[in-house]
Amino acid sequence: MWDPDQYRHFGDERSRPFFDLLARVAAMDPAVVADLGCGPGTLTAELARRWPAAEVRGVDSSPQMIEAAQALPAASGGRLSFALGDVRDWEPDGRVDVIVSNAVLQWVPGHLQVLARWASFLNEGGWLAVQVPGNFDQPSHTVLREMACSPRWRSLLAGAPLNRSAASPAEFLDVLAGEGFEVDAWETTYLHVLRGENAVVDWYKGTALRPVLAALDSDQAAEFLAEYRKRIASVYPAAPYGTPFPFRRVFAVGHRPSRA
Repeated sequence: MWDPDQYRHFGDERSRPFFDLLARVAAMDPAVVADLGCGPGTLTAELARRWPAAEVRGVDSSPQMIEAAQALPAASGGRLSFALGDVRDWEPDGRVDVIVSNAVLQWVPGHLQVLARWASFLNEGGWLAVQVPGNFDQPSHTVLREMACSPRWRSLLAGAPLNRSAASPAEFLDVLAGEGFEVDAWETTYLHVLRGENAVVDWYKGTALRPVLAALDSDQAAEFLAEYRKRIASVYPAAPYGTPFPFRRVFAVGHRPSRA
């Protein structure tokens, strides 16, 4: 289960890559825009504000996220809608002008094939923009994997999906260029300053820790968090101004040229 309130912690830091991604999308007057893996819908609403004449559709596999999105005031306007669905087999009921997917594909096995499938749904002149975390080799994740594989937790977490990974900019470029797109692909490492006690742990309680905590009962989850918190504090030490938290992200924007 996803917790929309937990996910919205550090909302400014989580949303900044979305706006950096969107800044490279030059669509002028799209008719249909899709946000795949829309989460609680707050950023989907930003797409509706940017293109007020467009029909903007958000899709997410979490009932909790879709419920939160449908409660947004903007969702009652008619041109912004949300639906429950799996982005792996999502298919529009017609051609689409813009597809955006922000911090979703890292959860999807074989996501380069999924990306190529999405590309086939775009009109001429259409845009496809994706962003994924690229920090799975960082201590936040290596500590989590080490703990999950330890004798204490191995049997309890054997089925938890921990080993997600994301493609490189070059791999995104290769897929989209192979589909005939003009491609802008890059990576950025943000140096966030997180405020609050146990800030890095709070960050991951909304994402990477979610499948771990879902697999444990309340006492086990508290024990796991206590150990994880201790180990994370040693590799992400707090400073007087907050906790420095480097976070690499990978971006790709593809434009399908119009035939002229």
